[in-house]
Amino acid sequence: MNIVSSTNVRNNWADVSKIALKKEYVLVTHRGKVKTAIIDVEVLEDLLSLHDKEYLESIKRARADARAGRVYTFEEVFGNI
Repeated sequence: MNIVSSTNVRNNWADVSKIALKKEYVLVTHRGKVKTAIIDVEVLEDLLSLHDKEYLESIKRARADARAGRVYTFEEVFGNI
């Protein structure tokens, strides 16, 4: 199991986020008790889709668009904010 303290998350965010991407989740403890989870966004999408079929379809379309290169840069969307 991937369990780290909140202090470890704060001090080593880059490493912890890499673990979450590789292992799909990291459980975060605060004062010795698991309080939070850091999860891969695709896992989150899958969890959300269990409750909302329309959401699942929108994710499928978005992933297909990304694979096909139908994406916009930050600058194209937001300009020079």
